Amino acid sequence: MSHALHGDDVLFLRGRHGRLECAWLGPAPGEAPSLVFLHDGLGSLGLWRDFPARLAERLGCGALVFGRAGHGGSQPAPLPRGTAFMHEEARLELPPLLEQLDLREHALVGHSDGGSIALLHAALAPRPGLRAVVTLAAHVFCEPLTRDSIAAARAEFEAGPLRRRLERHHGPNTEALFEGWSGAWLAPEFERWDLRPELGGVRVPVLALQGADDEYGTARQLDGIAGSVG
Repeated sequence: MSHALHGDDVLFLRGRHGRLECAWLGPAPGEAPSLVFLHDGLGSLGLWRDFPARLAERLGCGALVFGRAGHGGSQPAPLPRGTAFMHEEARLELPPLLEQLDLREHALVGHSDGGSIALLHAALAPRPGLRAVVTLAAHVFCEPLTRDSIAAARAEFEAGPLRRRLERHHGPNTEALFEGWSGAWLAPEFERWDLRPELGGVRVPVLALQGADDEYGTARQLDGIAGSVG
């Protein structure tokens, strides 16, 4: 039966900056294809709730759900984050994590920043057996709307309500997590951030989804993905 992720599911794997909070759901890698879930910029393992379990069960796949460094119960990540932090996740963090689990056939499922990391990984450092990428509201270039919404989120965080909501999921990581995420996106040099020239290396099918009312991105991101992947 599908279920939300909870403490009984959690295991820890080695990451570049220490332990990463992870969960494995469903069949083992040698028994079925696997899905790898990469969360958004303020996400965590637990914030996926029951979506990974429901999708993996529906498809008959196993699933790896994990919190990147500095998120949820994972070890903190060094600050400040530069404009290349998603490249570093795609090339340096994700490959050894997948290697530890000996993944065979697999697909990446990435939300927001996690979708951007999934595309970069597929373009620059794919593990053998990668068969597809699914993105939910991925960013491939910086839009003014994105920065405006992150600036509004920073004001809400400083006022308190957003901070309290995030503390329920990230605990002592909350302050550094928010500063790392918002500080990177709001840095002046991030206005020129653009992944499109690098996405020609993506050689697997891509399913890209974008919400019509997403306050962090528009359908132009879909055009950027479709026009750039190999």
